[in-house]
Amino acid sequence: MNPDPADVQLVERAKRGDMRAFEMLVIKYQRRIERLIARMVRDVDLVQDIAQEAFIRAYRALPQFRGDSAFYTWLYRIAVNTAKKTLVELKRDPLVLESASGGGQDDDDETSRVERELTDGATPEAVLASKEIAETVNAAIEALSDDLRQAITLREIEGLSYEEIAELMNCPIGTVRSRIFRAREAIAQRLRPLLDTREGERW
Repeated sequence: MNPDPADVQLVERAKRGDMRAFEMLVIKYQRRIERLIARMVRDVDLVQDIAQEAFIRAYRALPQFRGDSAFYTWLYRIAVNTAKKTLVELKRDPLVLESASGGGQDDDDETSRVERELTDGATPEAVLASKEIAETVNAAIEALSDDLRQAITLREIEGLSYEEIAELMNCPIGTVRSRIFRAREAIAQRLRPLLDTREGERW
C-alpha cells in the first residue's frame, strides 16, 4: 500500500506536536477502523472504546512510525492488536459482528447496503430470501478461522488489493490468494443449498 502524500504531511505535522493534524487523521480513518474492529468483536458497545484506545496508542507510538508503509497499514495493525488485547483481557474469542446487531445504523455498512439493493421494490418472498442469504453469509464468515476471516473482510468489505492485504497481514501474496479462495469456498458451500432452493422457486 503506497503512502498517501496527504497522510505523510499530516503525520509529519503531528510528530511536531500539531494535534489538529492528528485529529484530521482520526477523522479520516475513524469509520474504517471502527468497521474493522466491528468485524472482530460481537459487543457493539466496545467498538468505539477499542477504536479510541487504538488511536491513543497510535498517537503515543507516532515517533516510532518511520513511514516505510502507509499510515493506514500501520494504524490497521495497531487496531487489530488493540482489539485482540481487549478480547484476551475479557476472556473472549474474536467473533464477527452480525449485521443484525446494530450494523444497519452505519450508512457505510456493506451488508445493509446490499440488503437495501436486494430488497428495493422486491416482493415479500424476495425480501425474506435476501435476508436469509445475508444471515447465511454472516454465519459463514463467523465460522471461518481468524486468518481466513481477516483476508475475506479486507478484500470484500474494505476492497483492498491482494498486494495491500499481503502487506497488512504480513504474508506472501500466494497465501492471501489461498486464504480468500478458501474463505469464498466455505461461504459458497453454505449458500449453495439456499440458492439451489431459491433457483427452483424463482426461475
